[in-house]
Parts: sequence; C-alpha cells; structure tokens
Amino acid sequence: MTAEQTTSPSPATESRAATDRPDGTPHDPYLWLEDVEGDEALAWVRARNAEVADTLETADEFAATERAIREVLDSDAKIPEVSKIGDRYYNFWRDAQHERGVWRRTTLESYRTDDPEWETVLDLDALAAAEGESWVWHGASVLRPTPEQLAAGEPWRHALVELSPGGSDADVTREFDLVEKRFVAPEDGGFHRTEAKGSLGWIDADTVYVFTDFGEGTLTPSGYPRVVKRWTRGTPLDAAVTVYEGTDEDMYISAWRSHTPGFERDFVHRSKAFYSDELYLAERTGTPEQRLTKIDVPDSAEVGVRREWLLVELRDDWTVGGATYRAGSLLAARFDDFLAGDRGFTVLFEPTATTSLAGATWTRHHLVVNVLDDVKNRLHVLTPPDAGGAVGQEAADAPWVRSEIPGLPALGTVAVGAVDPVDTDDLWLVTTDYLTPTTLSLLSLGEHPGDAGAPEVVKSNPAFFDADGMTVAQHFATSDDGTRVPYFVVGRADLVAGTGDGGTGTGTAPTLLYGYGGFEISLTPAYSGALGRAWLSQGGVYVVANIRGGGEYGPAWHQAALKANRHRAYEDFAAVARDLVARGITTPEHLGMEGRSNGGLLAGNMLTQYPELFGAVIVGVPLLDMRRYTKLLAGASWAAEYGDPDDPEQWEFIRTFSPYHLFDAEREYPPVLFTTSTKDDRVHPGHARKLAAKMLGEGKDVTYYENIEGGHGGAANNAQAAHMAAVHYRFLAERLG
Repeated sequence: MTAEQTTSPSPATESRAATDRPDGTPHDPYLWLEDVEGDEALAWVRARNAEVADTLETADEFAATERAIREVLDSDAKIPEVSKIGDRYYNFWRDAQHERGVWRRTTLESYRTDDPEWETVLDLDALAAAEGESWVWHGASVLRPTPEQLAAGEPWRHALVELSPGGSDADVTREFDLVEKRFVAPEDGGFHRTEAKGSLGWIDADTVYVFTDFGEGTLTPSGYPRVVKRWTRGTPLDAAVTVYEGTDEDMYISAWRSHTPGFERDFVHRSKAFYSDELYLAERTGTPEQRLTKIDVPDSAEVGVRREWLLVELRDDWTVGGATYRAGSLLAARFDDFLAGDRGFTVLFEPTATTSLAGATWTRHHLVVNVLDDVKNRLHVLTPPDAGGAVGQEAADAPWVRSEIPGLPALGTVAVGAVDPVDTDDLWLVTTDYLTPTTLSLLSLGEHPGDAGAPEVVKSNPAFFDADGMTVAQHFATSDDGTRVPYFVVGRADLVAGTGDGGTGTGTAPTLLYGYGGFEISLTPAYSGALGRAWLSQGGVYVVANIRGGGEYGPAWHQAALKANRHRAYEDFAAVARDLVARGITTPEHLGMEGRSNGGLLAGNMLTQYPELFGAVIVGVPLLDMRRYTKLLAGASWAAEYGDPDDPEQWEFIRTFSPYHLFDAEREYPPVLFTTSTKDDRVHPGHARKLAAKMLGEGKDVTYYENIEGGHGGAANNAQAAHMAAVHYRFLAERLG
C-alpha cells in the first residue's frame, strides 16, 4: 500500500465494506482498518507511526521528556506494593533491569527497611526469553492452606499465575509451586489454561473452578466465559464437570470458593450486563446433589459475603421487609438469617448530597468504610455486634460501633487494604494527592479502633519533581442544566489563580483537562511523577473534571449520564472548559484535553461537538464508532452504559454521541492525537484507526500512534509506557505553546 492509499479506502476491501450491513445502513469505507493484524491495516499503522517518528520524536525535547518519565517508572525508590501470603510479603516489580518484571518476596521486618532483601520467585524477563513470548504479568492467586495444614507446618505452596502475551486481556493460567519456585507442568498434573479470556480459581489443592473458552458456543457475545466448570487435577479439561451455564445474552459467568476458616462457601456469579448481576450460594458443586441458592437482592446491587455477614450496596432504591433503602446505601445482615428469610438490615452508610461510598474493607473484626465527600476521602471504622442469639430485626437493630481513624489528610486520596483479613486487624493505608508523593502506612486497629493511635509510616515515594510554589485548588462549574460539577486544578500558584479576583496569572497557561465520566468510576487526586516532570514543571496546568457518568457522588451521578442522557457528561466537561477560561487560567487556544477508553469517547465528542473550546485533543484507546461498537471485541458488554445501536429507537440517541458519525469535513477541528494498541482486545483499535483515517482523508491535522503491544493499558513495559507518555506530552507542548 502506498502512502497515498493509506488515507483512503483499501481497494481490496471496499466491496466487503459495501456489503457489511444487510440492513441497508451506509457502508463504511474504512472497515478494512478493523482487520487488527491484516497486512493492509498494519501497513497503514506503520506509516502513521513513522510520521510520529519523523516529527514529534526527532526533537531534543522528546528524548529528554521520555528519559525523565522513564526515570520515574524505573526508579528503585518507588514504593513496592506488597500482598501478605503466609509469613512473606510478595511484590511484582518492574525497573530498568526487569523490563517485564519480577515476582519477589520478603519478610515484614525486611520490608520495613530502606533496602529490603528480596527473594526472586519468578523472573518474567527470563521466562519470556526462554519461551519466546512477550509475557505481561496479570497477577496470581494463592491457595490458603487449611487450618489443619497450617497447624502441621505445611507451607503456602499452590499458586495460579496469569500471564498475557503482549498485554491483551486474553491470558493463560499456569500452576506455580511457591516452595520450589517453578511451574508445575501439565504432564506432572499441573493446572494449565490456554489463552482466552477467563480464569481458574482454587477449590482445594486438587480442584479448581475453570471458566474460559471451551469451544464453540461457550463464550458470551462480549467474548467472555459463558460456562463455569469444576476441574479435578490429573483429568483432561474436557472431563471437567459443568457447574453453571449462562445464556447467550449474558456477559460473564464465574465461580469461586471463599476459604475463610469456618466459613468456607462456594459462589457462582452471573453477570447479565453491567449493573445487572446474580450471585448464587453453590453447594456440592459438580455432583448430582448440586444446589444453587440465589441471593435474593436486586440485580443492580453489589453483594459481598464475609464470615457471618452479608453486605448489600444499592444502586437503586429498594423496598423490602417494610422499609425502603436509598440508592447508594450500604446494608448489612447476618447471612444465615437472610437465607432463612429474614429481611432486617442495618444501614451502615446512607449517601447525602455531597457523599458517596468509595469502598468497604473487612479486617478480622472490623469493617472500614471509605466515603467520598466532594471527592475527598473520609474513613470510618465499624465494628459489628456479637451474635448474642438475636435474629431478624432484633439482630439488625443491634448497633455497630463507629470509630474514626486519626491523622489522615483533609485533602487528597486515602486508599485502604487489609493486610490479612482472616487473622489480623492490620490495615495498609495509602495516602496521596497531586503534589504530595504517595505514602504507605500500617495501622493496627486492635479490639478498640478508637484507641489505635496514628498510622505508622512504612514507605514513602520520593518527590520526582519540585512542587515548591505549586498548589491544588478545587472549583465547581455549572453545567447546562444547572448541575454543580467539581474539578481540581493543579499547577504553579500564580497560574492556578488565573486573572480573576486579583489573580496574577497570565490567562494563557498551557492547560491539560482530563476526564472519564463513565461506569461509576471516580477520579480522585493522585501523585504522578511523570505528569509533574513532563507538564507541571514545564509551566503547564493540569485539571481533572469529575463529570457525571462517574461515581464521585454515587449511583445517581453515574445514572444521570447513561444512554439517552450521555450528553450530560459532555456538557459537564464543556462547562469545566469554559469555567477555566472564565477564571482567567487559560484560553481555548492553550487548552488541551485528554481521555482514554470511555474517556476516549468523551475526547471524541469534545473534538466533534465542542472543537471551539480546545487547542488540542488527545483521544486514547477510544470508542468512536458507536454504530458498530457492540460488534467489536468486548463492546457488547457496554450496552447498559451506552445503549444498543441495533435498536432503531436507541440508535437515534446513540448517533448523537458517535464521533465517527459526527465528524463533518466542512468543520474546523483542533489538532488531534489518536493513540491505541494493536494488542487491545477490549476496545478495538479500529475505532481510533477509522476516525483518524477519515479525518486524514479530509486534510485535518491528525497525529496517530499505535503501540504494537500493550493491551488496553497501551503499554506492555516501562519503556513503552515512557515512550507513549512522551508522545502525549510533546504533542501538547507543541500545539498549546
């Protein structure tokens, strides 16, 4: 294919495109770019990447930016996040010497030191070299020995390691021996799941649940498992016994066992769609006596079972047992009482106009509730009552004792993790904000959390950039319908102040506005050494918009921008852009924006609907063709968020936020950078390819970069991540001044 042909439909595939849709809808002249690894499509990709190499990457500033970011990503001074497995603390680590990463372990005593002594468990670089695969770490699950085994001194041995070739969502699962530090080969009886979307989960040392691609008809329309089976060691996969089979309209089927001593239970999870799930208590799975009992709560609710407790987080109002509980609430009941028919609940959290539930974490004796209050975290410790023989409403009315955790920041993000929820009340606390390096602390709640004292700082990230003279501010913009939309502004104090109200800013600060606005995901403050070095330290201002569609104010904030109301998310983002100009922080010519994944759809709509507001736009791993998104990879699973384009009535509103169809060749657009990954098997790279090609064909200012590896995250290792980030920041610097 010649360079000229790369911006026009491929002659070899135009006839296929013309007959793609039998319903008579217009053919797509760029459909050939959906052939992910087709020769013509990849030739087009390589030509675009070569253009980036010949332009952005040639400047001295590009190499300096890439090097500065790589230093952050490879730094040995970063906090190594750990998970407690037995008496060891495990960490997966990437740096300059371990490009693909190393799984390693140490003791808590050593971890507390400045230079822990790490024992290598699995070297992914060595494995990749030996096997000729570009392995990317997807995690590991370890079987907890039984109390009898622990009493006998048996070690934590059995692990299931998940590895992805090139970073795709599809991966393999291989059994690994933690004592001998080697994979257990299938011929030696080891469990091995071939490449597919799915997983394995331990039942006991010789049995797992397996949900994967078993062959024709065993995947959902979204490409996820539709069948879960019980698989015994030493038997072929086709001998595994079916536990549950979903319908061809479901999204994902899975199963797992809870190994909490004394409360061992099996569950089957049926995900019918985003925000619609069923959970079943599974007994005697894989036998003729198998019984599945549905946990009778609304399908839109999130359910958790821990020891004797059932937790229910509501997305919609629920009337049950003579009471009505509000959407966004967290409810608790004794699990066995609930199964017996009692419907008395304790309300552990109820949202207000400014608060929402960010999470709930169990320790051995307590529940830590993490609340967002105007996008700032607040923690509360709730201690459940003793059983005392009470049942029904009497049990539900027994008070949970509330305590607070002292010494936490007033502004910023606080994340919580249990060190070992089976045996201890110890907590990991991670605190961060835009200008304060992340700190990891350890807190022992003990029997009386109110007397726990201040957390012990264990690790802190270094300051990767000089934040002296910088500040963080939170403002609120007013959207088209009057909704108050929060956003954070970060940068040099004089620039953040703008020119209004006596501010001393220039009013033309290069500004990057970031957003997401989907799937009830909240954007909270976080420290980024790469952002600080490549943008803030260069005089840029960074802004994060907490628009509707996210989870910052709970389910209602998310639901306000679903389907036909999607426009509200885009109106919110546009309102923030205008507010930045009104405050004298920047101008449209100096304002850039970026979004990735669902945020890439946001970016596509900012580009096509609000081009006058921006001087540059970055569209990352995006959805853009909303006519075909349900036909591409995992797209069918997102119909609950966006709607079904094959339904004519729903297409009428979906077309109003489909950037691929909103593009108007006669309109002026700001410079745009599209980025994606060939290995992205979640959001199809064809979305970015097609709109980029369409705009290039009309002579628009388009830059396109596609990483050959990386999956939906865009990069498979630190080198690729640094390179991709440098492309982003240099594009913005050159376009925004």
